[in-house]
Amino acid sequence: MRQRFVAVAAVAALVIGAAGCGRGSGSESSTAKAVGSGKASGEITVWAMGTEGEKLAAFAKGFTAENPDAKVTVTAVPWDAAHQKIASAIAAKQTPDVSMIGTTLQGEFAKTGALDPTPPDLFQKSAFFPGAWDTTVVDGTSYGVPWYVETRGIYYRTDLAVKAGFPSGPKTWADLTAMAKALQTKAGAQWGLNIQPGKTGSWQSLLPFAWSNGAEIAKDGKWTFDTPEMTEALAYYQSFFTQKLAPPDLAQGALEPDFVKGRIGSFMSGPWEVGIVSDQGGKDFAVAPMPTGKSSTSFIGGSNIAVFKDARNRDAAWKFLAWLSKPDVQVKWYRTVSDLPAVQSAWTDPALSGDKILQVFGEQLKSAKAPPPYPTWEQVSAALDTEVEKVCIGGEDPAAALKKVQQQADAIGTGL
Repeated sequence: MRQRFVAVAAVAALVIGAAGCGRGSGSESSTAKAVGSGKASGEITVWAMGTEGEKLAAFAKGFTAENPDAKVTVTAVPWDAAHQKIASAIAAKQTPDVSMIGTTLQGEFAKTGALDPTPPDLFQKSAFFPGAWDTTVVDGTSYGVPWYVETRGIYYRTDLAVKAGFPSGPKTWADLTAMAKALQTKAGAQWGLNIQPGKTGSWQSLLPFAWSNGAEIAKDGKWTFDTPEMTEALAYYQSFFTQKLAPPDLAQGALEPDFVKGRIGSFMSGPWEVGIVSDQGGKDFAVAPMPTGKSSTSFIGGSNIAVFKDARNRDAAWKFLAWLSKPDVQVKWYRTVSDLPAVQSAWTDPALSGDKILQVFGEQLKSAKAPPPYPTWEQVSAALDTEVEKVCIGGEDPAAALKKVQQQADAIGTGL
């Protein structure tokens, strides 16, 4: 998935006050400048990636209908080019007014001084999912707002889970292991659970188990990978491969058809899989929250959206973000591109509250976490991904692997 001035209270309080939340507290945005009152005017330039970049221009007509003197110009940017394009624009001081910012890149771009602090009277922290808001905060200051969110849960074949003795899915770590085994021995699945065995992005699958076990990956500005809690979580994660419950080398694109055919009994993933599995013909499936270790804590992702300090039309840019953060607009955006709302009150709309699977993700989002928005996270996570693969595929000792991660992370630093 990603403030304001009293004079704009009609916009701001309506924007998120409609969410039924009180004024945010704290000093995250104490350095932010106020936003002027009145309707937005002038051109607002926006960079957006992926489907969002393709759909936002047409969607923004709702904003210009309310602000007829404003114009929203959207440039669609491919995801694989986004980092370099934004970095180059910052260096050249040729940024747009607004851009999507991936949550794991927030720290890097905020530390350059290129992002405008979030106006505290325009947005209320409590209106957003806590984990999502935290991804905007760097060194105690919020830069931008969460735009949309996603998290992870355990998809399972309901018909096979009944045969395995887990009709409601797994609730604990012990359940997940037992269900994965029984899906093979009692329900005929080739693999009980699919989780990522390393390579790029595997940290997104591992960290929910770590957080659910009480682990932290950073504390007081220092990396903390080499801990008993983290080691226990990685050893548990590894066990699905050593016990041959999870496939070590599933071919790309095979997950959903294999799940529909019953070859894979369960897998860990996010809300986008609902449509993919359904399109493949899947009907008998449900989603369970992350199984509980010491807690049930998942990963929160998605995208933030931010205003640059060099914005030519700063006030109008923030008013556009305020409009995007209205609960009813968040619901309309979900209906347009299936992005899950970052504003909590939007989830009371029947479009989301009436869907049992989405409600599982909605509840999980309340406690979901993200890595700290440190500028060096991309480098550190790459080191973690490499060691996860060695553990899951190569059988490396989890404790030894995490010592290596800790050494590399300490050498890289936090970038703060």
